[in-house]
Amino acid sequence: MFTAVSDGSQVAEARRRVGELAVRVGLPQARIDKVAIVVTELATNLLKHGGGGHIHASRCDDAGGIGLEVLALDRGGGMPNPGRCMQDGYSTAGSPGNGLGAIARLTDILQIYTRSGQGCVLMCRFITHPASARRAMLGATLAPYPGEQVCGDNWMWSDTKHGPTIMLADGSGHGVEAARAAAMAARAFEQNAQASCEELVGSIHRALTPTRGAAVAVARIDLAARIVRFVGLGNISAVLVGADKVRHMVSHNGTAGYVAPRIREFTYEFTGDPLVIMHSDGLTSRWNLDHYPGLLSHHPSVIAAVLLRDHRRERDDASVVVMANSA
Repeated sequence: MFTAVSDGSQVAEARRRVGELAVRVGLPQARIDKVAIVVTELATNLLKHGGGGHIHASRCDDAGGIGLEVLALDRGGGMPNPGRCMQDGYSTAGSPGNGLGAIARLTDILQIYTRSGQGCVLMCRFITHPASARRAMLGATLAPYPGEQVCGDNWMWSDTKHGPTIMLADGSGHGVEAARAAAMAARAFEQNAQASCEELVGSIHRALTPTRGAAVAVARIDLAARIVRFVGLGNISAVLVGADKVRHMVSHNGTAGYVAPRIREFTYEFTGDPLVIMHSDGLTSRWNLDHYPGLLSHHPSVIAAVLLRDHRRERDDASVVVMANSA
């Protein structure tokens, strides 16, 4: 769920949509009431301090737990002192200054990434169940083509016996049929997650035959072999961030469901704890993590949100998925 907040009338819409998702995620009513307060504060702050922005909400399920995640993205002036902004009574807008402190008290996990003059990203998580032996931290932010109600991109992950594995699909075009193709890719991934990465992409390719097709990529952190395995088909961009360097991973030309002349796995050695970033061509590829001091120390959801906020083309569906090893 990705909702623009550019005027006061959209605060209630954001609250309603996130509340509906909270019900589907399975939050009890008492927690849903708290979610409503948090979303109202986030959306109001987007207008007061950020000049407007977006609310993104999704179900979360990774090493941090299972529940609801809400992200607030803006490109305003940023917080000069996030720690002080958390204190009740502090305000830069002439308000009582209790909003951010209330958000911190009502959420289970709160992270903030901000830079002066470059806006803020806030991540709030409401945890319903603790994670059970998960080995990865996950973050994803998706935005539909402007004016569309559904996103033609989709993603899925599985903590397989071979290592944590993610899939990103970009359905051809946009709208309902693109979303259908991407959703079928996600189902095929889920049904075949324990297979090798090449077999996984092959299964997705066959499953998408009745659809308009999609660009697809699968990445797996093989902890035993200390390599990342990657198979890409089409224009999904993928980057491996290691302890010593950043490497772009290679996809082959083609469209899953139509033409797949070569489905081949590439492997990339890593040291330390690897970070895998994949995104659709709804984002420009000219981003550089060096321009975001301290960002890599944040949750993958925050990283995904910052990249989508700053590099979205806004003429296509857009998605960013980030996976970090938590072992």
